[in-house]
Amino acid sequence: MGGMLLLEDGRAFEGEAFGASTTRVGEIVFNTSMTGYQELLTDPSYCEQIVTMTVAHVGNYGVNDIDMESAGIHLSGFIVRELSRVYSNWRAEGGLHPWLRENGVPGVQRIDTRALVRHIRDKGAMRAAICTDGTSKAELLEQIE
Repeated sequence: MGGMLLLEDGRAFEGEAFGASTTRVGEIVFNTSMTGYQELLTDPSYCEQIVTMTVAHVGNYGVNDIDMESAGIHLSGFIVRELSRVYSNWRAEGGLHPWLRENGVPGVQRIDTRALVRHIRDKGAMRAAICTDGTSKAELLEQIE
């Protein structure tokens, strides 16, 4: 199923949906860390933000209860270049995709995250909508405003 990230300035990035099938609005930000996606997802400082990871592959070591920074996921959405559907870590208790789905968090992969990060860096902070449920661009713009 298709997924979309729509920025308040009208720039759209289309990709492949994962996680929950829903639409959420938040501030678009990026993170340059190479590891620690589960800690990031459960960090309360990312509340109501849509986070873009700059690292190419995310999800390869799964998720577990030990790496939680808080009791749950706080961000509004998750953008990655490529989601690893296979995880391999002796501590893993599950995969990123089903964990996001169970927690109601949408994700979009196969987006040109380098172009997105350059756009955010050049244009500055802005609101955005992440959509994995087929909501139209017009409806998304209304929700952002």
